[in-house]
Amino acid sequence: MTNNRTGMWKRVLVTGGAGFIGSHYVRTLVTETAAEVTVLDKLTYAGNMDNLAPMKGEYEFVHGDICDAELMKQVVPGHDLVVNFAAESHVDRSIADGSEFVRANVLGVQTLMDACLHAGTPRVVHVSTDEVYGSIESGSWVEGTRLDPNSPYAAAKAGGDLVALSYFRTHGVPVSVTRGSNTYGPYQYPEKIIPLFITNLLDGKEVPLYGDGGNIRDWIHVADHCRGIALAAERGEPGETYHVAGTKEMTNKQLTQRLLEVFGAGWERVKPVADRKAHDRRYSLSDQRLRALGYTPAIGFDDGIAETVQWYATHRDWWEPLRRA
Repeated sequence: MTNNRTGMWKRVLVTGGAGFIGSHYVRTLVTETAAEVTVLDKLTYAGNMDNLAPMKGEYEFVHGDICDAELMKQVVPGHDLVVNFAAESHVDRSIADGSEFVRANVLGVQTLMDACLHAGTPRVVHVSTDEVYGSIESGSWVEGTRLDPNSPYAAAKAGGDLVALSYFRTHGVPVSVTRGSNTYGPYQYPEKIIPLFITNLLDGKEVPLYGDGGNIRDWIHVADHCRGIALAAERGEPGETYHVAGTKEMTNKQLTQRLLEVFGAGWERVKPVADRKAHDRRYSLSDQRLRALGYTPAIGFDDGIAETVQWYATHRDWWEPLRRA
């Protein structure tokens, strides 16, 4: 992130800033910029104050929900950049019960955008996902591709994206949307595939592989993802969408093999499980629009996954309580 070195943002509000990607963004803001940072988080199961422990005392924290209109009216004014990471984000949980996903990912976005409108916020970025497009057999999605989500989670995120962009088109709120590829790295809640497999393998357990393992994902390290978000905030155009693509496309079976090799384990540690309902086969983003602004990912998958495995191996005090819960 280079924007605050030139004094572009004086006060930044990060909603969902105690989650996986949001907390990395906050840690980078605090360590690399001079911005005054406010973190707002509801602290659901995936929001964790331990994610921000290295920055203790260096940011203001507000415990709250972006669906709380009165609270948003109090918190948003005075910030010159608002970055929204707040979301319910786990597909399997959305299949079990989609109600909270619609509430947080659609109504929450509308409530936050309304607060930004009335506060006259100079810059807003709404962080989204490649899953809003559904599945693609070949090639890569560009930003104007029709949204075609399959899971309740993805549908709710698509709804939130459209709400955010409507506030630009209707009211002129200077909001951009970013959509990122599958993200991995330290501090990711251990229900997601990479930290789940790593922590299982660390504990000598089996790893569950959906279906035939042929589903394809494009992986991006959380530091690169946050770098792309920061660039979209700094140089992006209001009303536009920017993709933050991954650096390594592979099937889930190939990902499993890579992690087994890291631990010197064999396929006897893999437990096939029934495939997820409406499981998207392949995701792929074209990031040419963001690259035109100067974006280049810095962390290759091999280096990123090695660092991630090492982090989980040395931070049992962070993830073991989450696994027990």
